[in-house]
Amino acid sequence: MPTDTFRPRSTPRLAETALALGGFAIGTTEFVIMGLMPRIADDYGIAVQDVGLAISAYALGVVVGAPLISAIGARIPRRRLLIGLMVWFAAGNLLTLLAPSFYGFVALRFVAGLPHGVYLGVAALVAANVAEPHERGRAVGRVLAGLTLAILAGAPLATWIGGLAGWKAAFVLVGALGLATALLVRLWVPVQPPNDGASLRSELSAITRPRVLYTLAVACIGFAGMFSVFSYAMPTLTHQASMPEALGPLVLATFGVGSVLGNLVGGRLADANQRRAIAGVLIWAALVQLGFFLAADRIWSGLLLVGLVGTCGALVPPLQTRLMDVAGDAQTMAATLNHAAFNIANGLGAWLGGMAVTVGLGWSATGLVGMVMALTGLAIFLIALARERATPDQGPGVTRRI
Repeated sequence: MPTDTFRPRSTPRLAETALALGGFAIGTTEFVIMGLMPRIADDYGIAVQDVGLAISAYALGVVVGAPLISAIGARIPRRRLLIGLMVWFAAGNLLTLLAPSFYGFVALRFVAGLPHGVYLGVAALVAANVAEPHERGRAVGRVLAGLTLAILAGAPLATWIGGLAGWKAAFVLVGALGLATALLVRLWVPVQPPNDGASLRSELSAITRPRVLYTLAVACIGFAGMFSVFSYAMPTLTHQASMPEALGPLVLATFGVGSVLGNLVGGRLADANQRRAIAGVLIWAALVQLGFFLAADRIWSGLLLVGLVGTCGALVPPLQTRLMDVAGDAQTMAATLNHAAFNIANGLGAWLGGMAVTVGLGWSATGLVGMVMALTGLAIFLIALARERATPDQGPGVTRRI
């Protein structure tokens, strides 16, 4: 059987489902720790805020792993690479059972984070390669929907299980999801030949390409505003709108619904017009984050705006497909760096939002931070487009299947 055809039991939708399950597992482990912080702190005898070190360790693993693993694994056949990454991810979570101390747990969170960005980037490449050319954005959106569904269902489910059976049970669940993903990828994802032209040098060249760097800057800056609002949404509504703490899970669920819808719509927008999609979503992000600043004094209007801020996830598919188009032969590196950029946006947005609250601007000032970040991201993108028009000899970017 030729290596570029489907296995008999596989279809594009089954392949996307298998890949999306991996995103669901990754999103679950990334967000569940926020709901388990008090239990982890009690078990290790530390302050709750100290558990934040484990969150930072995971994010650092994502940032370190994305360029390192993608450069090393660029010539590995993509299905084999995805399976290996999911086995690695599962092991990092299952070994949590054996963590001898809190710092051992932190180290394992770093290990579990290493394959995060590479898996999501390669999964997006595979989905785009399998789909028809005019449906690349939607295929990427469907795969990345697993990540957003984790906010809506995966993290709350794992938190509930952790509450019943101990917090380590949540990571056992995540490990099981990782192993299930590895199996389904083996069964449902088509074999794709390795990129024999890839090398460490060619993959690292992505870091020097102006179009790649501009696109990553848009992800780091323009997307940071969403995390600024999301990171403090619950304390904002609790302190500013007198929301009962019992409604806290509703905040997460509302944001999750918005994220799922935004991700799917973003895929369609990317297929319709990639550049307009990026610019349009950034403008939308600026408006809804300003809306959160204005609406956070009331519970239900605040919740509505939290959901609308979640729809800013529509930025992910067009940015992902743009990186595929401008990366040349450094496809794996560019695709995975996108997810490292989103983790940088996560940390940057949370830090700037916290600074706004600390200096006395008020809890809802995170919305103003978000608006400024979205408009800054838009400015960076417009500068990138101006540079492209000024240097048309560079071509429109590589859109062939690799």
